[in-house]
This record gives sequence, C-alpha cells and structure tokens, in this order.
Amino acid sequence: MGAKDGELRVFIVCGEVSGDSIASRLMSSLKTLSPFPIRFAGVGGSLMSAEGLQSLFPMEDIAVMGIWELLPHLCKLKAKIKIATEAALSFVPHVVVTVDSKGFSFRFLRQLQARCAQQGISRPLHIHYVAPSFWAWKGGEARLRGLSEFVDHVLCILPFEEEVCRSNGLAATYVGHPILEDVLHLRDTGTIPNGSKVHCNGEGFRRKYGVSSGATVITLLPGSRLQEVTRMLPIFSDTMRLVNNSFSELITVIPVALNKHVENYVGNAIQGFPVPTILIPGGLSQLKYDAFTASKAALCTSGTASMELLLAQLPSVIAYRAHFLTEWVIRYKANIPYISLPNILLKSAAIPEVLFHACTPKNLATYLRQVIDIEGHRKRQTDAAEKVIKLLSPSKKDSENLVPQELKTRFPTSVPSIVAASTILYSLKLKW
Repeated sequence: MGAKDGELRVFIVCGEVSGDSIASRLMSSLKTLSPFPIRFAGVGGSLMSAEGLQSLFPMEDIAVMGIWELLPHLCKLKAKIKIATEAALSFVPHVVVTVDSKGFSFRFLRQLQARCAQQGISRPLHIHYVAPSFWAWKGGEARLRGLSEFVDHVLCILPFEEEVCRSNGLAATYVGHPILEDVLHLRDTGTIPNGSKVHCNGEGFRRKYGVSSGATVITLLPGSRLQEVTRMLPIFSDTMRLVNNSFSELITVIPVALNKHVENYVGNAIQGFPVPTILIPGGLSQLKYDAFTASKAALCTSGTASMELLLAQLPSVIAYRAHFLTEWVIRYKANIPYISLPNILLKSAAIPEVLFHACTPKNLATYLRQVIDIEGHRKRQTDAAEKVIKLLSPSKKDSENLVPQELKTRFPTSVPSIVAASTILYSLKLKW
C-alpha cells in the first residue's frame, strides 16, 4: 500500500499529556523505520505537533478524567468524536493509532468502524497503544473480549498484560513502559551509565534558579489534567503552609504539564503560594530530572510522574482526591490495594499513598516529614527503583525479534517506541 500510494498515512489520536509524549516518540520511530514517507493526521499535543501533526482541535478539549467528572463534558466529547471520525474518513489512513484515553479512543474507533461499514469500505488497521487497566477493576478482564471487535492490536506497557489480552482473543504485544525511554535516553547522555538511578545536575539546577545549598526543595506534581490540578494544587499549597516551619528555606518546584489550561491555572495559583515556587516546563525531561535531583522529596498525584520520581530515586508521597462518587466507585470496584504503579508492580506499599478522604494537608504533611527525616522511609523507596525497572524491561529476545535486522546496529532494540513502531509496521504488512 505504501508503494502504491507513495506514502504511509497514519491517523493518530491521544487526549492527555502522558499520551502526547508516548505518541510523539512513536511518530519519530515510525518515521525512522518506515521505508516510505509517513503523513500524519489526528489529535495531539505540542510534542506531537513538533513531529509534524496538525491537530484537528486542542488535545486539552478531550483531556477529561474520572466518572462523575465526565458527565458535564459528554456533549462536547461526542462532537469531537464526530470531528475525528469525519477527518479519519477523509484522510483514508492505512492505520489508525489511538494512545491511551480509552474513554475517547474506543468510542472513536467504534464510530469509525460503523461509518466504514455504512459506506461499504474496508476499515483501516486499528491499533491501541497502552492497554486499558483491566487488572485494576473487578470483572475488568471480561471487558477485554469485546475490544477485538474494533481493535486489531494492543501495544501493552506492562509485562503481564500481553498474555492476558491474548487469552481473551485480543492480539497484543508488550513493547515496554515509556519510562524505559527516559532510562535509555539518560544513559545515552551519560547521566546513568550503570544501574537505574538518575544522576542529573541538581547543583546546576540550584545555580540556574538561585537556590542556596542550604534550602530544602520539594517537588510538587499536581497532575496533567485541569480537573485534577484544580483539586490537588490547593491541597498541596495548604500542606506547604503546614511544613513551612519544619525545614530551612523551603522552596517548591512545580514541573508544569504541557497543557495550556493547566499552565494558566498554575501560573495564577502560585501568586498566593505560602512558599517561593519555581515553575519549569514539564515536557523537558532533562530539566525535570535535574529538579528531582535537587529536591529532598515530592508530593505527587498518582500517574506517570510516580514512575519518573522512582527512576530519580526521589522519595515521594502519592496523593489522590476526586469527586466523591468517583472515589466511591474506585473504592468498591477496584481489584487492587494500591493506586500508584510502582506499588502495584512491587505488590507492596514502597511509596506511601494518602487517598480520598484521608488526603488532607495535615496527613500529607505528616507523611512528607517522614520521608524527608526518617532514613528507613527514604531507603525503602530508593531500593525499589532497580526492581521496578527490571520488572518493566522486555526480554532482549522479544524486543530484537520485532526490529528489522538492518536497524539493529543503529537503534537500541529495547526502546519502547522502536518496538511499538516495528509492531505497527509488521501488523500493516500482515494486513495488506
């Protein structure tokens, strides 16, 4: 098909900041591996735009999380799904790739499949990157069986997901967790030549922002979606007010997600912050890890950031609040005792989690003082990093089998985006 058309057309959709990072790396790897020029269309953020995507509408328009929180946005999401579907039909892609954001992605794929059937045309290959968290919910595995009706292949980021997907009739490949891309990138730049600890330039970060050597720096990660940031940042602010007198020259650092609504909100919110605060662009990995290295601890809303903190071996406290109905559903429908991925993988509370009604400034302040002052709490988290990275790394045999022989000397085969791109291209080959 690529030879016939002179190009490969990829329609790609993501709806959140973490997905923008995953998708942009995938786009770069597809351009590297494809024997034909690739043309992209779809929905994404600033990182995907840098790889050549002109987004149909701002990614922030569909960055909605939660259950009850979703209801006010249903009409808008329905309209955006229609826009994306019509655009995909006009683009005539060889493959459609949806990245995470299953609430939007699966509705979009179903509608696209229905429209193709109405028009009597063959639908493109449908690939979903980041398997839905079926393992987190009671009865979640049963929901996988219906996905094969409109998803041809799932790219999994956790090692146990591939086998479960396949046992439920869904083609799947474990490509590796996106955090491995940071590990490999930082090793290439010489920051972590051995092991799994990130040794970035914390002193350079302090000099750059005028932070004295005696100051106590705490990183705050309130989330990447506006809903969670507006809920969590005020709690974090009140927590800093409680611990302000516990540490000398307390300063906070906030890596701001690449989301224009979040950027505006955080920029305004810190005007009333109880301690001096430094904002840095969250998309710049090197600067972000420098900030982690300069910090003593972190408060983190559960998500991808918890993995980044673990990689940097920065002790943290995981915090999470949502609408009370969403919290009720999570409490009674969840199939796992933890909410953060490091704890889920290790099957232990290596990182303290302060959740739901317990997530108060007073409780967060107590846990934060513990991870800063008590060596045993810090060591438990730093010891967990290497175990988690080892658990997430795909076997060398599996990753090498997915990369063309002529590329093995040019690219590390364990890079998740390279493995994912190879899987997509190979799936296209099988389909056509």
